[in-house]
Amino acid sequence: MPRAYLGLGANIGEPSRQLQEALDRLNAHPGISVIRVSVTLINPAWGKTDQPPFNNLVAEIETPLSPHDLLSACLSIETEMGRVRTEHWGPRLIDIDIIAYDREVMQTSDLVLPHPYAAQRQFVMSPLRQIAPDVANWIFDQAGVRR
Repeated sequence: MPRAYLGLGANIGEPSRQLQEALDRLNAHPGISVIRVSVTLINPAWGKTDQPPFNNLVAEIETPLSPHDLLSACLSIETEMGRVRTEHWGPRLIDIDIIAYDREVMQTSDLVLPHPYAAQRQFVMSPLRQIAPDVANWIFDQAGVRR
């Protein structure tokens, strides 16, 4: 069964509780099984820095869902939890990004794999290295980043 790696983050409301709720909702989805979860890191905001720090983690999942169906499931969970997209890289109650889906490389209008900014974000790569160092290395290789 395909394995995917999801980056989760939150910086408003109750970030720790929201991350756990998102993990619970992911695991409750009939097409998603959470296999492993990294420790939670607290990091300064990336991209738009004038906001509270983020709580971030990475989850490894198994799923028969296609990458696009997995994206739809993640977006639905964000919406169900109250996320409203008002500002690019702005504060959020929850964010669920697909970092990698097996070793698939794709670029469509709504999904790029591996995640286009993953290799630049320590708050993604550090927890990913913790649970799947081979995947982290593959992402660095895809991005042409020297380790």
